[in-house]
Amino acid sequence: MTIEYRKLHPAESKIYRLLRLESLKKFPESFCATYEEAQNTEKLRMEFDIENQTPERFVWGAFADAQLIGICVFVKDTGSSGNIYQMYVKEGFQGKNIGYELVEAVIHEARRLFHPIDIFLDVIPTNERAYYLYKKIGFKEVEKETDSNIVMKYHH
Repeated sequence: MTIEYRKLHPAESKIYRLLRLESLKKFPESFCATYEEAQNTEKLRMEFDIENQTPERFVWGAFADAQLIGICVFVKDTGSSGNIYQMYVKEGFQGKNIGYELVEAVIHEARRLFHPIDIFLDVIPTNERAYYLYKKIGFKEVEKETDSNIVMKYHH
């Protein structure tokens, strides 16, 4: 099985939507949106961003034999910082370093476009697999906003 990591093309917004809905259905506690809200939204913000391709907002995908199996979103803030959102890898592909490689690819692209840049993400404390994945990549905890949210910053 060959895994390809790349930015989603404008015509791939619909396959993004399907994987995003799956992530919300399987792990509703990990994301700041619900499956029902997203399903009832005609076009998700990131679908629009994929179709209109701006450097400040992009979605990278992990593809196994041309099938989208993982997504990771980057959104640049004003100034020299940005955030990673919506990191998700389909069940059956988890635990194979695909999430690691996907986040690394997003970091690399963000730094290529906006160097220097500080990259942040939020993770819920109960999502230990994600928390330790981010630590392995090089993210460090910078603050605990609430019991339901840990802010991490990438340190290279």
